[in-house]
Amino acid sequence: MKITENALKSKGIPYVQKYPYSNFNKTIKDGKRFYTTPDGALTKTVPSVTTVLSATKDMKHLHAWRKRIGEAKAQQITQESANIGTVMHSSLEKHVKGKERKPGSNFIHQKAHTMANVIIDNGLTDVSEVWGSEISLLYPELYAGTTDLVGVYKDQPTIM
Repeated sequence: MKITENALKSKGIPYVQKYPYSNFNKTIKDGKRFYTTPDGALTKTVPSVTTVLSATKDMKHLHAWRKRIGEAKAQQITQESANIGTVMHSSLEKHVKGKERKPGSNFIHQKAHTMANVIIDNGLTDVSEVWGSEISLLYPELYAGTTDLVGVYKDQPTIM
C-alpha cells in the first residue's frame, strides 16, 4: 500500500516521491525466502537478507533455551512474540500513513500498541521526510530484502 502525501502531512511528516521504487517478486522455498530481482537484461533469484542471516547465525544459545524450557513452551513464546511483532509493525505502518491506531482489547494487541508507541516517541520523532514504505532493496547477485521505511532521519538519508 502506497503512502499518500495527505496521510503523512496529517502526522507532520511530508511524503516525497524521490525515487521510483519497484517491488521484487517474493517466493518461499523450503521455508526460506527468495526474491526475483532485475539484474540488467536478466532476472536473478537471490536469497533474502533474513535467509542469509539465519543460515550464518550461531543457534546454540537458542537451542539450549528451547531445551531448558521445553519445546511446547518455547513454541508458545515464539508464536506469541511473532504475533506481537506483526501487530506492532502494522501499528507503526498506520502511524506513518496517518491512519488511526487503536490498541485493541487483547494482550497481543495492547502489548504491540505499547511497543509501537515507544518507537514512535523515541525513534520516529526525528524522521523529517518519508520517501517510501515497504521498499525492496537489492545487493546485486547476492541478496535482497524489504525495508520498512526510507527517508530522512536526523537530516540524513536513511534506510529504516
